[in-house]
Amino acid sequence: MNIGFYIIVFQHTDAIGVNTGWQQYEFFVFLGTTWLINSMVQTFFMPNAQEFSELIRTGNLDFALVKPIDTQFLISFQKMEWAALSNFVLGCVLLIVSLGHLTTRTEQPWHLEPIMFVLYPFYLVCGTAILYSVMIALAATSIWLGRNQSLYNFWFYITNFSRYPMEIYQHSWGWILWGVFTFIIPVLVVVNVPARLLAQPLQPRQNWEWWLAGFALLATLMSLYVSRRIFRRALLSYRSASS
Repeated sequence: MNIGFYIIVFQHTDAIGVNTGWQQYEFFVFLGTTWLINSMVQTFFMPNAQEFSELIRTGNLDFALVKPIDTQFLISFQKMEWAALSNFVLGCVLLIVSLGHLTTRTEQPWHLEPIMFVLYPFYLVCGTAILYSVMIALAATSIWLGRNQSLYNFWFYITNFSRYPMEIYQHSWGWILWGVFTFIIPVLVVVNVPARLLAQPLQPRQNWEWWLAGFALLATLMSLYVSRRIFRRALLSYRSASS
């Protein structure tokens, strides 16, 4: 459905934004990257985060706390939703098709840099880690708030911002959104950094793109650290079901 919508969009415009470089197949690389990261989050973390509040309500969190393994690790990897990997396969197919068009086009054909074989999967993992950090931090608030379905809805709302190139926010009041979701809740770097490295929407590559890649690494470490602190602080407030 998404790919059909964007095919129609690109029948009426050459690129998303003026002088952004996000033409049709560059953007399809962006879209494929979005599917890859979201599928990893939905496979490994989403079902466990959704079940966390139920563990608290039923008292089963007590059993996790007494096991000789880190509680956050145990909660995060209890089960996996393998069906969600179908989007991963679709994302790979879209990437292969899009890169095929970029490398064979007559004007400014795309050339694969060997370092991309390292940087692209690395920043896929970084993007997944940032989304996981946001998710586990919101899940931890279940200890204070009980059932927090509205907070899960909030997670979907804010992660929607990561699904589009950050250039679309760099106008008028959109700068506020760009600042908040780049530096405070850094979801804008989740897809933008790996997709930009691979699709190369601006040629030659701009210096600020490397600064953005460096910031994405820092944002990943800070997101993991902050979410860890929130999770541990929430556990200190937990009252056992047997108490």
